[in-house]
Amino acid sequence: MKFSRLAISLSALAIATALPVSAQQSKPTPDTELIDVYTWLHSNPELSFKESTSASIMAAELEALGFSVSTRIGEDWVRQKSMRDEGTVRDDVGGYGVVGVYENGDGPTVLIRADMDALPVPEQTGLEYASKVTSVTWTGVESPVMHACGHDIHMTSWIGTARKLIENKDDWSGTLVMIAQPAEELGLGAKAMIEDGLYDDFPLPDYNLALHVSASAPAGTVAYSSGYALANVDSVDIHVKGVGGHGAYPHTTKDPIVVGSAIVMALQTLVSRNVDPQKPAVVTVGAFTAGAKHNIISDSAELLLTVRSYDDATRQLLLDGIKRIAKAEAEAFGAPEPEISIDSDYTPSTYNDPALTSTAMAAISGAIGEDNVTEVTPVMGGEDFSQFGRTQEDVPGLIFWLGAISPETYEQARNGETSLPSLHSPFFAPDAAPTIETGVKSMTAAAMALFNDG
Repeated sequence: MKFSRLAISLSALAIATALPVSAQQSKPTPDTELIDVYTWLHSNPELSFKESTSASIMAAELEALGFSVSTRIGEDWVRQKSMRDEGTVRDDVGGYGVVGVYENGDGPTVLIRADMDALPVPEQTGLEYASKVTSVTWTGVESPVMHACGHDIHMTSWIGTARKLIENKDDWSGTLVMIAQPAEELGLGAKAMIEDGLYDDFPLPDYNLALHVSASAPAGTVAYSSGYALANVDSVDIHVKGVGGHGAYPHTTKDPIVVGSAIVMALQTLVSRNVDPQKPAVVTVGAFTAGAKHNIISDSAELLLTVRSYDDATRQLLLDGIKRIAKAEAEAFGAPEPEISIDSDYTPSTYNDPALTSTAMAAISGAIGEDNVTEVTPVMGGEDFSQFGRTQEDVPGLIFWLGAISPETYEQARNGETSLPSLHSPFFAPDAAPTIETGVKSMTAAAMALFNDG
C-alpha cells in the first residue's frame, strides 16, 4: 500500500480550514474549491426524488475527471412508484441517480456512494449560507428544506475523493464506480437504482463504501462498527376499529381508544418478554390519533409504529407479534378485528463486512492517525446503503461515521456546558472544512487500500 505519496498529496486539499466559510452564489463547476461546493449545496438543498441540480453537479465533476457517466438511474422505478402511490408524477420528480465508471487497469471494482437529498426542515442555524429554500415534496407537501443530515458533506467529500483518486491513479489499479444516490431519507433511492439495473448495466463491485456524518463526534475523527451497524426499520400502521357513540353511554360502544391503549401497553412486552435479551429491538408507537370531541366515542383509532431490529429473525418475530397482539386485544374487548399494514418498502439493516472493515480502518488510521479512529456500538437508525449488499450478488459493504462537530463544541458538550443538536435538527451545523478534509482523506485511503489489496 502506498500511503506516503498519498499523504503528501492530500495535505494540499483545496480547503482553507482557517478561513471563514462564505456563501457561494454561482453553481459549482469542476474547478470550484471544495468548501465553495459545500456552501452552495448547503444553500441549495433538494428534496428526495427532486435532486436534479445536485445530480448535475456530481455528473459534471465525474465527466471532467474522465469517467464514463450515466444519469437518471432509477427513473423508471420512481415514476412507476409515484403513479402507483400518488396517482401522478409531480413536476421535477424523478430518479436522479448518477453512475460514473473509471477503468484503470486490472484489479478489483470499488463502489463509492454518496446520497444527495435534503429534509423538509426549516433551517435555524443562523449560518451566513443557511438554506432559505422552500419546495414541494414528491407527495405534494410544501415545506422549507434543509440539509439537516449532512448529505451536503457527503456529496462534497465524494467529489473530493473522486478528484484525489484520479489525481493518484498511478498508485492504484482497478475499476472505480462512483454513484450519487437520490432519496436516502425515504429509504427508497438505493432500491430505485438497483431495480433500474445498477448491478446489471454497470461493473459489479467487489466492495461498496459510504460514509455518514456523526452529530456526536468531533471533526477530524472517524468512528465505525464491525458487523451490524444500523438497523432494520419497519413502519407499521394499525387501524383500530370500534363502535362509536355518546360518551355518556360507553356501554353501548366498543371504544377504540381503550382498545388502542391496551394494544400500546401490550406491545411493550414484545421486547421485554418475547425477544432474546441479547438481541436489540425497538417497538415505538409514534402516533395515536382518535376522536374529535369530548363527549363522542369515535369508531376508529390509528396507531403508527416504528419497529427496529438487526437480524431478520428478530424482525419477523416483532412483526408477527404486533399482528398477534393487536388482533388479540381487539378480540378481548369484543371489538372488530383491526387492519394492520406493514410497509413493504422497509429499510434493511446495515452489516459492515468485518474483513472489509478491518482493511479500510487500518488504511484510514494510517491516513488520519490511529488516535482519531474509534470503534463504536451500532445504532438503531436506518440507512438504505444496506440495500447495495442485500442483493443476490451479496457484495460486502462498509459505511463509517465521519465526525462533524467542532472540537471546541464537542469538549463543551462533554463538560455539560452545551448540548449537541442531533441529525435532522434545524440547528445541526457541521464544522464543514475539517469534516470534508477528513472525509476525503479517509475515503481515499480506504479505496486505495482495497485496490492495492485486490
